[in-house]
Amino acid sequence: MRKILMLLFTLMFVCTMQAQNDITTFLGIPIDGFKTEMRKKLLAKGFTQIQGQDVLQGEFNGTNVNVIIVTNNNKVYRIMVCDATSQDEANIKIRFNKLISQFENNQRYISNGEYSLSESEDISYEMLVNNKTYEAIFFQKPTTENGDVTKKPVWFRIMKEEYGSKYYIAMFYDNEYNHANGEDL
Repeated sequence: MRKILMLLFTLMFVCTMQAQNDITTFLGIPIDGFKTEMRKKLLAKGFTQIQGQDVLQGEFNGTNVNVIIVTNNNKVYRIMVCDATSQDEANIKIRFNKLISQFENNQRYISNGEYSLSESEDISYEMLVNNKTYEAIFFQKPTTENGDVTKKPVWFRIMKEEYGSKYYIAMFYDNEYNHANGEDL
């Protein structure tokens, strides 16, 4: 009986570890480990440190971006990628729709809905008056048989500058295995 319990425990542990190895990646880098390790990997990819800030800068998908590494209990659970330059409403709609198209046409991602914006959408009004958010979520396909697609979200949204009428895109590559789930409450 003891051997059977040990075998079951070992199988559960192996399955859990295999699933946790199938995590979201950013530029081929797993969203996992400690912040200092992640920073080194991103620096090796060509990003540079913004002096005096906990932010990296560089180019991603043809756009100048700022990258922020977010942790939970000192483990990386999110890479936040924000456009370094904001845009007017017409151009941000074009950028948003272009990203939608790129994700939909990328074999590594699974779509979770219809997100494109029409040219007539008044995002300034909708965001200000109706508190509407413009975001899209995709999931990286599992790389293992037991991989959980819901643990590999990549999502983005249109953000408005605090003052003014300029917008930017913020993208989030999340590792849901490292995300806070109430253990510190």
